[in-house]
This record gives sequence, C-alpha cells and structure tokens, in this order.
Amino acid sequence: MSSYVHSSSPSKAAAISENPQYHDTPEKVCIVGSGNWGSTISITIGQNAAKYEECETRVNMWVFEESIDGRNLTDIINNDHENVKYLAGHKIPENVVAVPDLRKAAEGATLLVFVLPHQFLPRLLPQIKEVVHPSCRGVSLIKGLDFDKTALRPTLISQSIASAFWPGFQCGVLMGANVAKEVANGELCESTLASCFGDPLDEQTRRIFDNRTFKVQHVDDVAGAEACGALKNVVALGAGFVDGLDLGGNTKAALIRVGLREMIKFCKLFFDGVKDDTFTQSCGMADLITTCYGGRNRKCAEAFAREQSYEIDCNKRWADIEAKLLNGQKIQGTLSAKEAYAALESVGKLQDFPLLRTIYEIAFDGKHVSSIISGISVERSNL
Repeated sequence: MSSYVHSSSPSKAAAISENPQYHDTPEKVCIVGSGNWGSTISITIGQNAAKYEECETRVNMWVFEESIDGRNLTDIINNDHENVKYLAGHKIPENVVAVPDLRKAAEGATLLVFVLPHQFLPRLLPQIKEVVHPSCRGVSLIKGLDFDKTALRPTLISQSIASAFWPGFQCGVLMGANVAKEVANGELCESTLASCFGDPLDEQTRRIFDNRTFKVQHVDDVAGAEACGALKNVVALGAGFVDGLDLGGNTKAALIRVGLREMIKFCKLFFDGVKDDTFTQSCGMADLITTCYGGRNRKCAEAFAREQSYEIDCNKRWADIEAKLLNGQKIQGTLSAKEAYAALESVGKLQDFPLLRTIYEIAFDGKHVSSIISGISVERSNL
C-alpha cells in the first residue's frame, strides 16, 4: 500500500499508520449493481461525489447488459441518463457512468457499494478483488443472509464479501426504511450506515450517502443492522399473507410486534455484540414497518396468498409471481426465510420462533395461509 500514500499532515499520517484502510488518494466509488435500488442510490452518490473534494467526480456503476428496444441499457443510461427499465422517470447524474465490464468498473476503486441479489456475488467477487485499490473497503446494501452448511450457522453477507478479499478487508452495511421510489422522489427518509472503518473513513463514508432528504446515521453494530435488514423481509412476507387474507391493521400491528421481538431474539442468538439501540434505528423498527406496508416482499406475498394454488410447487409459484409483478427484480424475503429456518433448525430453536417458522411453512411447505394467525397468536412465555 505504500505506493499509494503521499506526504500529508501529522494527523493524516497518524490515521494512515493506525488504519490500514485509510488512503490518501481521492475516493473512487464503484456501485456494483444497477437495479431499482442501485440506480436510486447512484443519484445520491453521484451528486455527492461531484460535490466533495475527497471524491473523484466520476462514479462507475456496473450494469448487467440488457437490450431495451434495440439499445444497450448502458448506452441508454450514459446518453439519456435514465435507467428506463428499473428507474424510469428519474434522471441519473451525468458523472455516474454505466460500465458493462465488471473489471473495468471496479478498477482502482476505494469504495465498493454492493446492491444486487446476493446469489450473484460468488462469481463476481473474485474478479473485483483483482482490480480494486489495495485499501478498498465495501458497503453492502443487500438485505439477506447466507447459511454456512458446514458450521450450521447463519452468516452475514458483509462477512462473506469481506472473506472473498483479503485479511483486514472491511465491509459495512447501509440499511433502513428506504423504499426506492420514495428515495428517488426526494421524499424524506432515514438510513443507517453500520461500519467499523475507523476515523476518518466512517464519517467520510456516511457523507457519500447522506443528503438533505436521505438522512444517514452511523452505528458500529454491523451484525445487528444487517440481520435486521434480512429478517424484516421475512416478516414482510407474513404481512403480505395478512393482506391476502383481507385482515386489518390490528392484525398487521400484532404481526409487526411479534416479528420485531423474534428479530431481536434471532440476532442475539446467532451474533455477538448486537446492541439494543440498533433496533430503534432506521435499520430496525422503521425498516420493518415500511416493509410490512409497502415493498416487493409484501406485494408478492399478498399475491401468493390470494392465488391459493396449493397443487403447484411453492418455489415455482414464487418465481412466477416475481416474473409477473417485478419487471425482472427479485425478492429477498423467500431466500432469507429459508436461511433463517435452516439456522433455527440447526440449533433446535424452531419452537421458540413461531412466526418465522410459520411464515416458512406457508411459503414452502404448503401450509394454508390462514395459519399465519397461529404464528402471531403465541403464548407470552414464547415471546
């Protein structure tokens, strides 16, 4: 890394010696993913990169190439400055450049922003590792969990990302009540950056995401924030089941309350250092509420509940619903439901999480959707 460090003030020199991820070159941001949320967050990142002197103005955004009405999607984004497939009607800053070649997009990056379905990461990360800046760090916007079949434990996606790079590579997360359409519209919302990059990088990273209507707070509880981001999508499936049964706000409020308590219990069961305060941040309670009233997981689960096609394989039903409703996007709640169920089953704790268990059984075991009530109506001793 020494070839990247220039002469600097004593305070900067101290930061460099104490923090291996500190770099004295301009921040070079690469966004890995360009769907609805990736394109949305590129607006804020692009505006901030153009504004802050610590950043290179250009922001690369890796785009999986598609043809839209005979034109490459990257050409549309770079010429018309709009992702017409995933974020139609919203302009992307001109300094955000769509790049279809992953290695070129990530070359020399000091900050990677991961915002794509996590099942695609294993084939992408080895390519990224070869070309990024040696002090590179990451921030994951991916809401999901991995499951280690050898250790029989849930694994944070941020940890999976970090382990694909080198010892000391750090990956934080950005989680919160952030419905992409509302963020793109400039409606006020909050988000939580959880990272342990150290000074001055925690604050520098927060500034790259923060703006007047997208308020970002920093915490250091990466595990708590990330697990909340995954588990709230599972609870949102339950909210969709409630909506599909045409039950009211009282029932959904009960589901959210029980869901939050099971989220807290799950986090503390499997991850060390989780802090109670995390659950009252945007990444916790706020994200759970907004996801249970809007968002694609709730929407698809409501459609699943209304279908009542119990003779069809559940996985096929979910895939058909995604194809019909999401314009090429995917939901993470179904994957997270499988991972959470496997984790709880591996430690013999399914009986202590009746809501998460019931949501999984409806989603994949063919249990009738009306059984969601039994997952909510639990004995006090089980909460």
